[in-house]
Amino acid sequence: MAEPGPDGRVERIERALRAALSPDHLEIVDEGHLHRGHAGAAGGGGHFRVRIVSDAFEGASRVHRHRMVYAALQDAMGGEIHALAVVALTPAESGPS
Repeated sequence: MAEPGPDGRVERIERALRAALSPDHLEIVDEGHLHRGHAGAAGGGGHFRVRIVSDAFEGASRVHRHRMVYAALQDAMGGEIHALAVVALTPAESGPS
């Protein structure tokens, strides 16, 4: 579940990740308020935290999982997204629902 953002960035991130990775669970947190005054934030890029659970990560290393997330968001990286913290898990790794 994504926290709504005032400018629609969270919603665009959610759509891109859902389209690319069909997650069972998705949390997106806009942490921009924690970085006010930071150079990246001043340039308009947001700071986000993502927790995503998807079958698409089965058999993939942690590095490859992060690459999959970054690939899904490539159009927003460096512009709308300045910093991204990622936790990418398979359903089995995420524990009971």
